[in-house]
Amino acid sequence: MNEILFLAHIIFITASTLGALKLGKEALMSCIALQAVLANFFVLKQITLVGFNATCSDVFIIGSVLGLNLLNEYFGPREAKLAVWISFAAMIFFGFMSQMHLFYIPSSFDSAHGHFLKLLTPAPRILVASFAAYFISTRFDVWFYSFLKKMISEKLVLRTTLSIMTTQLLDTILFSFLGLYGVLNSILSIMFVSYLIKLSIIFISAPLSSFSKKIVKNEKV
Repeated sequence: MNEILFLAHIIFITASTLGALKLGKEALMSCIALQAVLANFFVLKQITLVGFNATCSDVFIIGSVLGLNLLNEYFGPREAKLAVWISFAAMIFFGFMSQMHLFYIPSSFDSAHGHFLKLLTPAPRILVASFAAYFISTRFDVWFYSFLKKMISEKLVLRTTLSIMTTQLLDTILFSFLGLYGVLNSILSIMFVSYLIKLSIIFISAPLSSFSKKIVKNEKV
């Protein structure tokens, strides 16, 4: 059941990212930032996929980077860099506002505060590691995708795939060591499984980026 939902999740996120591209760069930036925030929120839920332990956030991370590459492709690296800063600011805003929300003293009739407390109180190290890994890896992605665009200018799907694969390898390594090293055993095994799951998302979503050429007629803005 999880595997079917996982596939549907990938297709829906990719289609939504392409839909945002159709609406313009502002909509695509908003989609990138929203997925970055959702990735940090849904990382708390763990699921089982084909026998491996995974989280529900990986699809959002890949979707966010896919959107970043499409933004770079059709609107340039300057807009992509701006999207990284907007996404990072949105993540910081969500982090602060979620903690402020918890400071409110619930009334005697409230029944939701305990649930919010559990969901919105992640370990500070995990939160900082997530923010740092996202910011560094996405900044790298903007540069690396621009480099690939010059080297293999005619093959959108290939450079998108290579870019996201490299970016997510960097993201996985950074987050694992910054957030999990010394906390969990077999860190290399965790990194391997996490990256393997990300690769499965990339190999499904990246080829769908070819539809963007039908959505955007003018590649230069």
